[in-house]
Amino acid sequence: MNKRSVIFCLSVLFVFLSGMVFAQEDIKSHPSCKYCGMDRAKFAHSRVLINYDDGTTVGTCSIHCAAVDSALNIDKTPTATRVGDYGTKTLVDAEKAFWVLGGNKMGVMTKRAKWAFGLKEDAEKFTKENGGQIVSYEQVITAAYEDMQQDTKMIRDRRKLKRMEKK
Repeated sequence: MNKRSVIFCLSVLFVFLSGMVFAQEDIKSHPSCKYCGMDRAKFAHSRVLINYDDGTTVGTCSIHCAAVDSALNIDKTPTATRVGDYGTKTLVDAEKAFWVLGGNKMGVMTKRAKWAFGLKEDAEKFTKENGGQIVSYEQVITAAYEDMQQDTKMIRDRRKLKRMEKK
């Protein structure tokens, strides 16, 4: 291996590890979802981190819970929204991500899955294997709001069933 190859490999490793450290900081500062209590480390592949113009941040487990937060904080303006890449679990810019809507994999907090990918090739590969369609961030947020009532009912029913099973 020549010197350039070694330097390139070390650079790639540094960028990857830096992303992992940042991801760990994000999960450390918001270990569980503010709305449903789910473990954000366990759901690193679907988690969302929103930075608002007043300097506050919120970490959620999914785009569903991020949409809930956005609706509840209508007077705040998001300055950055990052989402877990489905495959790498690193945070990527939600607006630049390639989103897959639908498909045969159950989503997080939703019946109609909404997965983000940093690379278009990864999203295309996912759709070939699991179905769904590649959409924009705007389309996925719209879908999250459209699905909110059914998803909330599904969550309530599941939690009710779990409580009954514990009794």
